[in-house]
Amino acid sequence: MDVGFYHLTRTPLEQALPALLGRTLDAGERAVVRCPDAAAVMALDAALWACRDPVWLPHGTAKSGHAVRQPIWLTEGEDVPNEARFLFRVDGAGSDEFSPFTRIFDLFDGGNPQSVQRARQRWVAMKSSGHNLVYWKQEERGWKKAG
Repeated sequence: MDVGFYHLTRTPLEQALPALLGRTLDAGERAVVRCPDAAAVMALDAALWACRDPVWLPHGTAKSGHAVRQPIWLTEGEDVPNEARFLFRVDGAGSDEFSPFTRIFDLFDGGNPQSVQRARQRWVAMKSSGHNLVYWKQEERGWKKAG
């Protein structure tokens, strides 16, 4: 399985995630975004509706319903109601059970030392499990593969 670690150093999650989700939809994929708690789900829901680039990111939450039809599903749980193959983990949210996913995006806050330390621990665990890992460093415009 391919796992990308996305080190947020220039913008917050709410600004960085829309571009990644837009590319996911452009590739014809569906996504689940696992958040650490209900407050994070609500914040991301609002941010995705307000983002301007891409212009529109169709998504849903347990509160909004219609889970099966949602190309992007925001959750604090382990549910995958939309048959997504891409998983976006916010700061390592959720378990390390990755079926049915083919690609994992692990996004973490570079300004938070605890978040960085937890990401390092996840990196070591996933590497020892045999996953294909890539480290992505946030640049002024977009991401650069750094490891």
